Amino acid sequence: MSARIRLDPSVYLVTDTQQCGGPAGVVATVGAAVDGGVTAVQLRDPAASTRELVDLGRALTALLRPLGVPLIVDDRVDVALAIDADGAHVGQRDLDPVSARRLLGPDRHLGLSVSTPEEARAVADLPAGTVDLLGVGPVRPTLTKTDARAAIGFARLGVVTAASPLPCVAIGGLRAADVAALHEAGAAGSAVVSAVCGRPDPAAAAREIARAWAAVRGGSGPGGGPTSEPAPTGRPGVPAGPSA
Repeated sequence: MSARIRLDPSVYLVTDTQQCGGPAGVVATVGAAVDGGVTAVQLRDPAASTRELVDLGRALTALLRPLGVPLIVDDRVDVALAIDADGAHVGQRDLDPVSARRLLGPDRHLGLSVSTPEEARAVADLPAGTVDLLGVGPVRPTLTKTDARAAIGFARLGVVTAASPLPCVAIGGLRAADVAALHEAGAAGSAVVSAVCGRPDPAAAAREIARAWAAVRGGSGPGGGPTSEPAPTGRPGVPAGPSA
């Protein structure tokens, strides 16, 4: 990899192998969802063995790289390197971001999960270029991540994005109908699981979210998808938005 991947978090699909009906279903769902407007994919399967995760990751890399859609691996920096993924995403209890960046090198994307303004502000103390994107949430209670923190709601999401020096993608029980509130709260995109995985028509589900982001940004991309640039992040004050 010669330059750090540009990741548009507008419609950020996080995979769920069980909801997709198995590894083959993950690949099929991701392919359909990308047709519908998914802009980035995160491979997440905490129940899989390392070899199973690598096999699935390689199948997704083969699918996504020709399409120019970044593939990020949740938690497992070693798997990200083994499959030549575009990056990794770590949580507060995973490998620390500085160590993760050291292993990934300068050209891969690195995301970090945060839930509080203090965690968001702490990113500014890391060496420049350590982290590229913050995942903020869960906005609503979620069953797709058993160790998730308590839901923060839309108003608190706005507090976190305002404190963040980096773009933020929101996660946690989100649907297309939430996009306007997410945009108002300063989020640059929606990270979704159940809203796409296991749906009868993943392409249509992704397209609805992509069009919602295009609408709040006042434009559209190819096929009615999101505009080419992510929404700006970090708004002064606390944005208004529905609370969960």
